[in-house]
Amino acid sequence: MRFFSSSVFSSVLLVAAGVAEAASSWNFDEAIISVQSKGAGNGLKDKLSDHAPLAKAVTFGPTDALKIVLTATEDGKAKRPHQAFLLLRDQDTGLEATLPFSVKETGKGKVDFTQKDLPPQLLTSSQPLRATLLIGSFGPSQAFSNHVFDLDVQTDPSAPLPPYEKPLRYGKLAEIHHIFKADPKSGPKIFSLFFTLAVLATVPALFGAWAYLGANVDHLAKATKTAPIAHSLFFGAIATMEGIFFMYYTSWNLFQTLPVAGVVGLVAFLSGSKALSEVQSRRLAGER
Repeated sequence: MRFFSSSVFSSVLLVAAGVAEAASSWNFDEAIISVQSKGAGNGLKDKLSDHAPLAKAVTFGPTDALKIVLTATEDGKAKRPHQAFLLLRDQDTGLEATLPFSVKETGKGKVDFTQKDLPPQLLTSSQPLRATLLIGSFGPSQAFSNHVFDLDVQTDPSAPLPPYEKPLRYGKLAEIHHIFKADPKSGPKIFSLFFTLAVLATVPALFGAWAYLGANVDHLAKATKTAPIAHSLFFGAIATMEGIFFMYYTSWNLFQTLPVAGVVGLVAFLSGSKALSEVQSRRLAGER
């Protein structure tokens, strides 16, 4: 008899625990739906049930404003959930839109909207939208998700529907053809010819200045005899550098000019050092 009593008592405890766990769920209380119409009509005000939807679909006109006020509860006690939404679903296409409730710490929540707040796709549905109330939060309590009413959206036939903007989709795009800026061109030939003649006109003046200052041309033979390679390379490097500048001005780009100019500049530096050493030796010997 004692064994039977203990077994019955244990079974009662297990059943009670199961019932308590099953009863731990989210719900709502005092849910009122109202539709305020700016045009003709008296609007609508009704109470929502947690187990059965409204028998008649709620008419929602183009100038109407729908409002739902409720109190979220957990185990029958008013409490603020982590999420509370009104889900509107198109029964033809399955498209859905969620409207969040603004809920206070006391569990009182509110959502209000007009047709402007709905996606354009839901405004053209041939059947009333299925409205589902979703309430849930963290923890073991079961979330609430029930069909509470149907929403019959009636648009103004004389007014155009709001435009539909195609959502951004990430994927392969069309090939892009880059158009690079054309290479810079030289100036007009008339300017180049003018400045070339201006430079050449200074050559006689240069030789005149050398003659006036007493330049000794007789040492040219001795200089080339003492250091022929240095003087030849130095003079040739100077002339080649002028040719490089001319090619850069007419046809070459910077990447073609710099390597050649670097090599010619190095030759001019090395040969110039030798040539100047030869000139200095004649200067120290008193021949200049």
